[in-house]
Amino acid sequence: MALQPSLRPTIIAGTHDAPHTLDIFLDYVCPFSAKLSFAIDNVLKPLVDVGGLYYGKVKVIMRLQVQPWHATSTYTHEAGLAVVRAAPEQFWTFSLALFKQQGEFFDGPSSNMTPLQIRENLANIAAQVITEEQLVMFKDLLKLKPSPNGGIGVTDDLKYTIKFARQNGVHVSPTVLWDGLIANQISSSWGEKEWSEFLAKNVVV
Repeated sequence: MALQPSLRPTIIAGTHDAPHTLDIFLDYVCPFSAKLSFAIDNVLKPLVDVGGLYYGKVKVIMRLQVQPWHATSTYTHEAGLAVVRAAPEQFWTFSLALFKQQGEFFDGPSSNMTPLQIRENLANIAAQVITEEQLVMFKDLLKLKPSPNGGIGVTDDLKYTIKFARQNGVHVSPTVLWDGLIANQISSSWGEKEWSEFLAKNVVV
């Protein structure tokens, strides 16, 4: 499906011009999204990246899915979008690191943190995978603008991701689209067998 040019780094596997597309909607503070992210890294990426059976045939786009019933969801997705801007080549690496530490941002552990403290904790995770120079840009993107309700440096990108999900009827994570249509059969529990069977059945190029 269509992708705003500034979000091209969210193509996390396969070639940009691959004819088939998996749009995978994930929320950084959703346990099922974390489970699927690890399957993407361990199973799906090897199948569609260089040397894989479906290289050049399938691309995978991680769609950021803010779920407001998770109190920190917006902040975590702002951080992901800041990495897209500041260190695009490290977006997926950062995403995996955040999924592995998502428990820090669950409702209970984060209940007494201010927004600034939450963003600082997210910056600490980013510091694990990006350079000091990139981290400075990352933090600048997460700073509030001078106007009282003007958002931050990636607010427009955040609006795009939310509007995209809403207009396509995506309500929860994880949700997966195959060539633009929701594929309800895909599960966060899928392993190599299920993904291999799905691709063998649906890839037609």
